Amino acid sequence: MMKKQYFLSLLVCFAASALYAQPNEMRESRYVRSDAKGHLLYTPDSLGNIIPDFSRVGYREGRVALPFEKMTVILFPPDTGSAQGLIQAAIDELSKQPIGANGLRGTILLRKGIYKIPGTIKIQASGIVLRGEGEETVLVATGKGQRSLIYASGTGNWKEITGTRKKISGDYVPVGTHVVTVEGGGGFHVGDSIMIFRPCTQQWIHDLKMDEIAVRDSTTLQWAPNDYDLYFERVVRKVNGDEITLDNPVVMEMSAQYGGGEVFRYSFAGRIRNVGVEHLTCISEYNGDEDEDHGWNAVNFNRLEDGWVRNVTARYFGYSCVNLGEQSRNITVTDCKCLDAKSKITGGRRYSFNNDGQMNLVMNCFASEGRHDYVTGARVRGPNVFFNCKAEKTHADIGPHHRWAMGTLYDNIVSDGEINAQDRGNWGTGHGWSGVNQVFWNCTSSKFAIQDPWVSGKNYVVGMKGTPYAGRLPGRNPSFAEFTDVFGVSPGMLYLAQLHDPANQ
Repeated sequence: MMKKQYFLSLLVCFAASALYAQPNEMRESRYVRSDAKGHLLYTPDSLGNIIPDFSRVGYREGRVALPFEKMTVILFPPDTGSAQGLIQAAIDELSKQPIGANGLRGTILLRKGIYKIPGTIKIQASGIVLRGEGEETVLVATGKGQRSLIYASGTGNWKEITGTRKKISGDYVPVGTHVVTVEGGGGFHVGDSIMIFRPCTQQWIHDLKMDEIAVRDSTTLQWAPNDYDLYFERVVRKVNGDEITLDNPVVMEMSAQYGGGEVFRYSFAGRIRNVGVEHLTCISEYNGDEDEDHGWNAVNFNRLEDGWVRNVTARYFGYSCVNLGEQSRNITVTDCKCLDAKSKITGGRRYSFNNDGQMNLVMNCFASEGRHDYVTGARVRGPNVFFNCKAEKTHADIGPHHRWAMGTLYDNIVSDGEINAQDRGNWGTGHGWSGVNQVFWNCTSSKFAIQDPWVSGKNYVVGMKGTPYAGRLPGRNPSFAEFTDVFGVSPGMLYLAQLHDPANQ
């Protein structure tokens, strides 16, 4: 069960939902509904696909309160000059200390004041918390150079454990299932870290029509099989003969006609965990509204699991408040703000809250003057969740940005700009289909284009307040949209309903 400290912030969200619709105005979705005891019931399509369960995302799967460790080191801003060496030395020294029973080494508290940082503060060990005193603790990315102000990451990559790979049996594994059947059985145990592998074939790319992207210039690329092999991190929760029950659902179908799938055990020795950055104000120096030679990310996580970014405000950075890399997982980003970005307003800039990892949660955040404020990149493997967030003065759209993100929930996202999941065609270097099994639940936008790819899945629009439009390219299949005329579909907040479903406790 969730601890009360974490639960309080979620209760605020429940209260906010009353602003959108009274109970007698709520309509029931055809895809997910609640029974009298709060159990969620999912309606499968003809292939058995359902909306996935998104409840096990974020720090410790959202079941444990974010830690509030007592201070181990207290720092004060220097009277003059850079504070980078002072902070980095404290982090490096704390990194040598043993990890406690709670998974933490300790907390470095930055007392109120201004800390000038000409480079990057690096956290490279588990169990480190960097905490300020909110608005009064200000870290300034001084001088020139695109960089992250705070960068937390382990080292290396995951490695397959040889001799453990087994083929998934059956002609079709549907989206939403937690159970896969392997040929031969044996070799897997409860608690194993496993990869679900879905190979990419040229036939799949052809059927998706991503080998015929209209050429715009020399940078336009057709999709290639080696670039779309997909690896999903999971944990074994139960083994019953040849059946393996996963902690998180399948978010991309696996069919025999496109190569099926495989399962194998893996290790990731260099990944760190239990790292937090919280209660800070981060500012980048800049020289003009279109300056591109200054601080780029306020906080950047990669090769890190079970981490968090809490109550961080970023101003004037060119790219993001929080950027979660491809090898980040189970990160919670909560109560953060990305304000007044300084850069050109064009591609590769102003991705206020960017997520390229797995099982990550961005909640209760705000962005202004961004382009893609709540966004995923290429081949992002879910489940992932953007929940109860708002964007104002937007310069582009919210949603999967390019190249086949899978299994993302956008739940109660409010924007004065567009929300899209579509075939982006030759935008960028040939983005093509931006996402599949994307769920937009009780969101608000100026207009939206949500489309179903030619094969291998669909996208869901439930309770979208906004004006539908055809999207960038003609002839694409619009996703079926439920209740776009009256805002408010039950359950009001899908993520919370899934989190509190008795079946998930």
